Amino acid sequence: MKDTMTDQAVAMALGSYIKHHRLQQNKTQTQVAKAAQISRSTLSLLERGQTVTLSTLIRVLRVLGQLHALQTFEVHQRPSPIALAKLEQKQRQRASKDGTANEPNPPAW
Repeated sequence: MKDTMTDQAVAMALGSYIKHHRLQQNKTQTQVAKAAQISRSTLSLLERGQTVTLSTLIRVLRVLGQLHALQTFEVHQRPSPIALAKLEQKQRQRASKDGTANEPNPPAW
């Protein structure tokens, strides 16, 4: 979707997406609406780009197996450059002379 699309155009695109996948699965509006626990008229509104709740959109996407379409909205936490630098400083730069520096209890032979 383009950033320049109007809210109505975005809603229409979402409705077309829902309708396309419903028809691809050869499901009627009644079947999808019943599975999503919404009315058929609410599904019809969604497919025509009318205002529906976010919950309704999520339910319909789940029923159609298209919930993955919302993965774009997942937030991935990445460490800051400073945190990465601190982690790199903590990494070993060389081995100890006798090789036992990190062993809690050296084995008794």
